[in-house]
Amino acid sequence: MTLETMQGASSSRDKDFSFARLCDLKAPVTLKIASLEGDLPKSSYSEILDDPELDHEGLSSEGLSDLYVTCRLWMDGKAATLPYRTAWKDFPRTYTWNQAITLPITYQSLLLTAQIAFTIWDVRGAGKPVPVGGSTMSMFNSKRTLKRGQQRLFLHLGTEADPSLETSTPSEQFSSEESDEMGRLEGLVKDYERGDIPKVDWLDRLAFRQVEKVHSAEASKSAKVYLYVDLPKFDFPVVFSEQESPATLPPQPVLAPPTQGNPNPSALPPDLLASDQYLWRIYDPDTWRENPVEIKHRKLLRSQRLGDEGKDLKPGPADRDRLNEIFQLPPTASLSPVDKDLLWKFRFSLFRSPRSLTKFLKCVTWSDPMEAKQAVEKLLPLWGQEIGVDDALELLGPGFSDRRVRAFAVRRLERSDDEELVLYLLQLVQALKFEHTAALNLMLRHGRVSQRKRDAALMEDEDCGLSQFLIDRSVANPIFGTAFHWYLMIECEDRGTVGKMYAKVAFRYMKKLSETEAGKAQRDVLRRQGELVETLSARAKEMRASKDSRTRKIEKLQSYISDPKHGLNPLSGPLPLPLNARISVTSLVPEKSLVFKSNLFPLLLWFETTDPNRTSEDENADGIAVIHHDYAIIFKNGDDLRQDQLVIQLFTLMDRLLRKENLDLRLSPYNVLATSVAEGMIQFVPSKSLSAIMAEHGNLQNYLRIEHADDGALGSYGIEASVLDTFIRSCAGYSVLTYVLGVGDRHLDNLMLAPDGHFFHVDFGYILGRDPKPYPPPVKVCKEMVDAMGGTSSTHYARFQSLCYTAFIGLRKNANLILNLVALMVDAGIQDIRLEPDKAVWKVQEKFMLDLSEEDAIKQFEALLNDTSYLTVVFDRIHDWAQYLRD
Repeated sequence: MTLETMQGASSSRDKDFSFARLCDLKAPVTLKIASLEGDLPKSSYSEILDDPELDHEGLSSEGLSDLYVTCRLWMDGKAATLPYRTAWKDFPRTYTWNQAITLPITYQSLLLTAQIAFTIWDVRGAGKPVPVGGSTMSMFNSKRTLKRGQQRLFLHLGTEADPSLETSTPSEQFSSEESDEMGRLEGLVKDYERGDIPKVDWLDRLAFRQVEKVHSAEASKSAKVYLYVDLPKFDFPVVFSEQESPATLPPQPVLAPPTQGNPNPSALPPDLLASDQYLWRIYDPDTWRENPVEIKHRKLLRSQRLGDEGKDLKPGPADRDRLNEIFQLPPTASLSPVDKDLLWKFRFSLFRSPRSLTKFLKCVTWSDPMEAKQAVEKLLPLWGQEIGVDDALELLGPGFSDRRVRAFAVRRLERSDDEELVLYLLQLVQALKFEHTAALNLMLRHGRVSQRKRDAALMEDEDCGLSQFLIDRSVANPIFGTAFHWYLMIECEDRGTVGKMYAKVAFRYMKKLSETEAGKAQRDVLRRQGELVETLSARAKEMRASKDSRTRKIEKLQSYISDPKHGLNPLSGPLPLPLNARISVTSLVPEKSLVFKSNLFPLLLWFETTDPNRTSEDENADGIAVIHHDYAIIFKNGDDLRQDQLVIQLFTLMDRLLRKENLDLRLSPYNVLATSVAEGMIQFVPSKSLSAIMAEHGNLQNYLRIEHADDGALGSYGIEASVLDTFIRSCAGYSVLTYVLGVGDRHLDNLMLAPDGHFFHVDFGYILGRDPKPYPPPVKVCKEMVDAMGGTSSTHYARFQSLCYTAFIGLRKNANLILNLVALMVDAGIQDIRLEPDKAVWKVQEKFMLDLSEEDAIKQFEALLNDTSYLTVVFDRIHDWAQYLRD
């Protein structure tokens, strides 16, 4: 029997992760022998001290004895490995080994009877070790679950470990005569580490200090000796198998004869019914499976309806209401068997509702060839091309593997222009993973396939057309193609089959470019962009590794840029930036280029750009009017910018969605491009952090008056009305956007304000509700922002609230599109999504409150907006002091 991962019942946190993959069960068994606790009795070494052949003995010196530990794995009473021993080590104060051991056997090869025998030996003389004590530890506990974390093994003194099944040296010592306070506390610590006990930092520190005191007291008065061994800490339980109980009736209780207190001998006393001895647990592996009788019934019922008899069938009022409720369900909702039958029953009339396609496809039994054929060939064409982009993106996700369905979604995307498609391009590139695994899923339905066939299925050219569609669009539009190229490059870094698949798509794209002269020119541009990124990457790595002062680093950077032989000042020709292909740069400006003082020492680089669409008195050799201006970027090495890239992409998309609702919130999402998993580019926007503004000017209003003062504007506090309006709108926009994505770690250093009133956020290291600070407010509106609007009683703040409500409702209408985009990024390696991939979409969905009506959702959001914690101000001040001390 092999190990299998199952849902644990001992931890509340584990209940949320049923049948999750916990660890690589093909990995070898590992452990670490940590230390020894307790005082060894001197009497056990009396014969050693008196032995005239004693070669070396630690007890005769001022230090401790020379001890070593041996361990060996046994299964069914037979040795499964050779014995392992720790190396010789000098013990000046305590017996601490801290030696890791890897056993030549995998976890999946362990039997339920697996146990490790530990014996501590004392060096008596040449070839004459004496056992100090032994202990035998079972690899599985009484619940048939693999042990994990730190283990405290009771040491049986003066004897070698007994590896038999009925061992005489068990690692757990049970005694009803004395309480093991330290054992109880260690059990609580394990529960704390698993997450069963809530973590409260200030209280935990006090508790652990008290545990240390109890540990010292117990160790001083106890004569027992324990060996500490560390096992790997898996996140979830690894169960050998659930223990099956006999499916028999419980034994009937023997009732007392009739007495005055028990007049009815046939009646069972209520307290006896509640007794645990009459409650039996029965193992039922089919508990969570669907009733096979119901499955057969639905299959027979659907087989009778595979014809065209139901074409004229129309739903009644009750069925119509239920169908409308199903159509409004979010993409994450699962359909019950009753709902699936209802959809299939009225399948010929569903196409009248464009929102019904994805729900209908979820009700199809794709394992039934006849049913799948009717769904694709007869019913799917009824929807035509009237579905929305959000439904098309959902069909390209992992939930739909039929190629004909995915091809239908691609045909819908073909109607979108490049400007719209580039908003979803990041997700469409991720959808290629599911595009090429559709063939693998089809093969798996027909039985097991070899690894070679798996790779071939992932690499084959025939697909639903998504990759070819993206290649054709990229060849026709260089701006679109630049983003497509760099999104592919970062996926090609995967060394597995997926990386090979992306490399093949990139090869096809390059081959397609080579077919035309314009394509060859674009290919040369991509090559030069790669060379520029490699040059900047080398400089950024050099700055990180250098021990020079920041001033010296800046001098080196400017000197390198100024040197003509490096081809940066000027460039060999105009070059579209990878970060924004609409911007063509001609040279790096060495005088403005700097090195920031943060830990990674990112580079601030200013490019001179040329915009031929603008007029100027200067003309080039061809007589074309040009104008020169600067464009600044930040190049970072040592940081994964894919999460920031995703957040900015979703900000840009949500800004466009709000503009379609005629709501302009003056948002200004800057550009971010991850050129690899450890570096990338960020657009630099001239602005200041709120903390710097408060330190220099006292409040935000004084800062805005520097360049945009208007003494006659009484209603806008002496600031130009348009600038204050931009500030209020952008504050409202970013408050809602950061709430939807659960952006955390908000403080005055990553809230930025430009002189023209544009407010925006930077640094998105925490999203989806993660936050390093306790009790973060759901909507980040700091006191400095409110004061700049005139306080909570001002008309400007009331307008800010109104804009927030309007923006929230506008995004709520497009919730399905946002959720589908997040769902396509689950396997993209995004840091905070990777922590809990199965909950990522749900966390965003929760923000929209889709289970509430629009009116109730606005009321709930209003309560969240007004929920300003005073602790937030305290933590902001603590952060300011920490920054001050660090600087």
